[in-house]
Amino acid sequence: MNDSQLLRYSRHILLDEIGIEGQQKLLAAHALVIGAGGLGSPAAMYLASAGVGRITLVDNDTVDLTNLQRQIAHTTERVGQSKAESARITLQQINPEITVTALNERVGDARLAALVADAGVVLDCTDNFATRHAVNRACVAARKPLVSGAVIRFDGQISVFDLRSGEQPCYSCLFPQDQKFEDVACSTMGVFAPLVGVVGAMQAAEALKLLMDVGGSLAGRLLMLDGLRMEWTSIAVGRNGACPVCAAQTK
Repeated sequence: MNDSQLLRYSRHILLDEIGIEGQQKLLAAHALVIGAGGLGSPAAMYLASAGVGRITLVDNDTVDLTNLQRQIAHTTERVGQSKAESARITLQQINPEITVTALNERVGDARLAALVADAGVVLDCTDNFATRHAVNRACVAARKPLVSGAVIRFDGQISVFDLRSGEQPCYSCLFPQDQKFEDVACSTMGVFAPLVGVVGAMQAAEALKLLMDVGGSLAGRLLMLDGLRMEWTSIAVGRNGACPVCAAQTK
């Protein structure tokens, strides 16, 4: 690291658990953020400020006026612009030393598999089960840790799915892909703006710890937040030995 980087990241370097070695791991790391909306905005912004050397943003949507209540990576002037590109501009303004790639596309399975394989950690910041399951399958196949978050109304949740140990569950163990779950849209149910910031920031924290290999992750636990009462609930999540996505991968 040069003198400017030592100064920029000094508050990380002062932490014994991180130090120069941990910060160098971040500078050499690549994070894939799928979704540049309510969760993806704070998550990606903290990854950028922390010095993750490469960040790839994937989102095929455009900035809408209704997004600005909670999607803090975007501005009024960027309404109508690609969310991925808008977020890229914000991240580069925060930290011009990192490399940010904006992909304005809805990725298919093959493209997703390639993107996941090239990343050190994947953050699922999407809002529908079909995409979440596609991301999970790619992460299971590539043995890459997945940080998953979700928020609707006053409720939030976050977990980590990391099969590198061979003992942890995948997303489909918790929400089986062959079961029908109703996607609930913010446009019809609403969302309390600060909660996406809380959960998105926690996704960034889990991703950074995974990249630096410090502390313990949320793998095997689901944290649920009741934002009206500001109460957290932690639930243990076990691996489903018959899971069609990960069972064969963990034998």
